Amino acid sequence: MTMKIAVLPGDGIGPEIIAQALRVLDVLKKEGMPMEFTEAPLGGQAYDQYGAPYPEFTQKICREADAVLLGAVGGPQYDTLDRPLRPERGLLAIRKDLGLFANLRPAVLYPELANASTLKPEVVAGLDIMIVRELTGDVYFGQPRGMRTNEKGEREGFNTMVYSESEVRRIAHVAFGIAMKRNKKLCSVDKANVLETTEFWKEIVIDVAKEYPEVELSHMYVDNAAMQLIRNPKQFDVMVTGNIFGDILSDEASMLTGSIGMLASASLNETKKGLYEPSHGSAPDIAGKNLANPIATILSAAMMLRYTFDNEAAATRIENAVKKVLAAGYRTGDIYEAGMNRVSCSEMGDQIVAAM
Repeated sequence: MTMKIAVLPGDGIGPEIIAQALRVLDVLKKEGMPMEFTEAPLGGQAYDQYGAPYPEFTQKICREADAVLLGAVGGPQYDTLDRPLRPERGLLAIRKDLGLFANLRPAVLYPELANASTLKPEVVAGLDIMIVRELTGDVYFGQPRGMRTNEKGEREGFNTMVYSESEVRRIAHVAFGIAMKRNKKLCSVDKANVLETTEFWKEIVIDVAKEYPEVELSHMYVDNAAMQLIRNPKQFDVMVTGNIFGDILSDEASMLTGSIGMLASASLNETKKGLYEPSHGSAPDIAGKNLANPIATILSAAMMLRYTFDNEAAATRIENAVKKVLAAGYRTGDIYEAGMNRVSCSEMGDQIVAAM
């Protein structure tokens, strides 16, 4: 069956990095892997063409696709737009439209890049963590929310942290499933000593764990988890947590690797349909200069093959090609160090295609 992939280049460096990911996928396509790519605009690119960050044209293509490969959205030229028209709103809209509730954020540090981290190499070398973040609930979406004047006549802001049992169960199943494919270790992060919502989260995760007796489940308060990610990050394999904690912890983990330009991500719905994108932004300062690091986008394409299309061999092949190129000393500017071979965005793509 043909893999139907929606391609959303987006803004800034998005088109440049997407182009390199497509070159890598094209190697597999030419060898007989059935793929069909359909391009559509999202974010600022979509606003320029259609007056909306997630127009009906793009919605139709994304709904009909099996997976979506995204570059990046945003740029300073859109900062004066009304909030509903800004590029980032397109990203929130597509997540909601496709029901993307499970965000997977790997933090992997290749041995060759250990010196790029701000932590000591012996602390981070060989790091390989997967953070599973619930993406559509929690305090970001809970109701009621807003601003008001209280009974004392003082203005206040308020938000609601809430999770239903079904929301916790489905993200827990995703996390346990990933743990089963890795080292069978899962750490659930909460603040159960203070927040009833996360006490409830912990209770449900413990119940789901009964279905995965092979997985070693542990629990950690979010403040301690933030500290342990810096102190001893290699103690973790898979971490699962709610939306707000996951937002913070996944960004913290990303910087352990030295460059956010190396980090892929996936957001999945209940049918394993996914949006795959690099963890970094649109980097407008280097857009159009052929300087961007395409590796995060290429690794996102590998995640797409693994999680939506269940093709572990093809995903591993791409990841091994990236490792081979890094081991050979090729570096884009964000990961460059003295003595290495500095290359452009397209030249990095050349090397990875050749290593395939």
